[in-house]
Amino acid sequence: MPRPPRADRAARVTIADVAARAGVSLSTVSRALNGNPTVDPALAERVKEAAAALDYTASPVARSLVLGRTQTVAVIVPDLGNPTFQAILRGLSRAAAADDYHVLVADSAESVEEERVLAGATRRRTDGVILCAPRLPQDELDRLVGGLRPVVLINRTSGEVPSVRADYRTALAAELAHLHELGHRRIVFLAGAPGSVANAARLEAIAAFVAEHGDTEVSEIPCGVDFEAGAAAGDAVLASGATAALAFNDLVAMGLLSAVQAKGCRVPDDLSIVGFDDIPFAQYTTPPLTTAAVPATELGSQAWSRMRELLEGAEPGHPLTVLPELTVRGTTGPAA
Repeated sequence: MPRPPRADRAARVTIADVAARAGVSLSTVSRALNGNPTVDPALAERVKEAAAALDYTASPVARSLVLGRTQTVAVIVPDLGNPTFQAILRGLSRAAAADDYHVLVADSAESVEEERVLAGATRRRTDGVILCAPRLPQDELDRLVGGLRPVVLINRTSGEVPSVRADYRTALAAELAHLHELGHRRIVFLAGAPGSVANAARLEAIAAFVAEHGDTEVSEIPCGVDFEAGAAAGDAVLASGATAALAFNDLVAMGLLSAVQAKGCRVPDDLSIVGFDDIPFAQYTTPPLTTAAVPATELGSQAWSRMRELLEGAEPGHPLTVLPELTVRGTTGPAA
């Protein structure tokens, strides 16, 4: 009788068939095929040879049941429309995929309440949670992470929880120094979300800079985090009499740039504009945007590295802090 086609044979092969052919138990097959180091190398090789001879491939569901894992981690971000968070996700998901893990992404839409709900809901369905720039107040974040473990934080810290972050305060100070060197003494800051720790770090940098430079005034204009918010702030910026505007991020800077130029303001002759993040579009504005480049993709891959170590029961890597690099382009020039 002819043998059935390869695909049909493989579909009927089970882990029990592999165990019988190799002369071992079901648990030994599972441990051997999943690379468990407790299995004797010679025995593991015998199991793999049996699996290959039978064209056996474990289903993802079966593998998850054996391992007691979903092979999935959750990542919660405050705004999926922001290219910086997209870059973080890109670095994280590619690194996770290399380790045969999937990434479940949830968008909290800048809502603290939604973030709180998503954190608990996604953790029940995954092996771990990565919180990207969470908006939760520090005391609540400290309480929450205890029930989410394993958990990794991006752009926040909490006790001994592994974290990776960008040094927003130092980078913003570099942007202020750049404007000061160009002669700007009246500057406006278009502030981000009030509850954002990244916004608080920027305000701290501004306060420290003004304290050290008595000749410089930096006023705050409540704004937001997207293109529309920056465009809406255009009139207030022009009415302020400032010679330079420091935006919370590149999206805000790009919105402002579009709005003021539509009103006849020349950038940088009449007004210098500085962004933050160096999203892919920043170098293609007219003129190209001066900003601080955040290595977002690296933050994502480093966050996964620490999550993987937690999942494997290893000691996670040390907290990582990266310094965004000042990138001078065409939107900044000497004060008018």
